[in-house]
Amino acid sequence: MPCRRPLAIWAAASDIGVSEPLPVNGDRGGDEPLAEEIRLQAQAKGETMAKANPGEWIRQVQAEMRKVVWPTRQETVTTAIFVAIMMTLLSVFFLGIDSLFGALVNWLLKIA
Repeated sequence: MPCRRPLAIWAAASDIGVSEPLPVNGDRGGDEPLAEEIRLQAQAKGETMAKANPGEWIRQVQAEMRKVVWPTRQETVTTAIFVAIMMTLLSVFFLGIDSLFGALVNWLLKIA
């Protein structure tokens, strides 16, 4: 069966010179390896990870932020209204369920 790992793992592995796929931590439920696993693999091979240059890090963050697709004002307002309506409906629903169970428990306590 071919190894189906996300590109991010291969990119992270190639950054430290690892040619085989990195192990994935199954406990987290995610597909990306833990930073500790990457560091340990690099140490085992006698490699060190490059120190982060603050200026380069800021440029990378800015480049990633330019890739973000921000919602329009209309999308934000529509989503906020939808969340408020759903919150109201669900709060009324759970109030009814809680009241029903409360009445049931009171009835059971009265007959006991």
